Amino acid sequence: MKKTLLFTTLLFISAAFAQSITTASAYFKTISEFYGTIKDYEADFELVVGRTESAGKLSYKSPDLIRMDYTNPREQVICFNGDTLTIYLPGQDAVLQQQVTGGSAANLSTPQGLSLMSRYYTVAYETGQNAERLDENSDDMVVKFILTRKSAAEAFRYIKIAVTESTKLIRRIEAVTPKGERFVFNFFDYKLNQNISEQRFVYDAPSSANSYNNFLFSE
Repeated sequence: MKKTLLFTTLLFISAAFAQSITTASAYFKTISEFYGTIKDYEADFELVVGRTESAGKLSYKSPDLIRMDYTNPREQVICFNGDTLTIYLPGQDAVLQQQVTGGSAANLSTPQGLSLMSRYYTVAYETGQNAERLDENSDDMVVKFILTRKSAAEAFRYIKIAVTESTKLIRRIEAVTPKGERFVFNFFDYKLNQNISEQRFVYDAPSSANSYNNFLFSE
């Protein structure tokens, strides 16, 4: 009787414990699915690359329209209208344009970007499934993931993603290249489903700027 009771108790505890655990890949999938329900959003961003800092506003409209208007460096713009990627660099008075075919220019904080990451990277919790502070002095409670590349062909050796527990929105992305270059994106003040017009993603660069077409493949 005692052995039977002990076995039943252990079985119950094990079942209850198993039900409380969500694997990192399953949790990450819910984040990707949530982003798939968002029609559009705007968010402020800060980007740190090495010692270089920049900031601005990111606009996104489903399925693949993206625009980044920088406040630092002022007037810099990155815009993808579904067909053409345009980058305006005011410091060089230059406009870079690239036709995009057979894919999209989606960044990591879009449904397409999240789907690609889960396909080409192994998803794990950085410390566990419970939310923790973003930083030691931060009040933001996030779940932290670490994604490790499955093959050497990927651009980043690993990617860390912090997701706000209460909203399922990405708070921070940290990506590290094989050479140790570090890119850190922070996102703030999301505004969801504001019915952003597609006209928002039509960008006319200054006519005085020098234009460089298909810059990604030019010699």
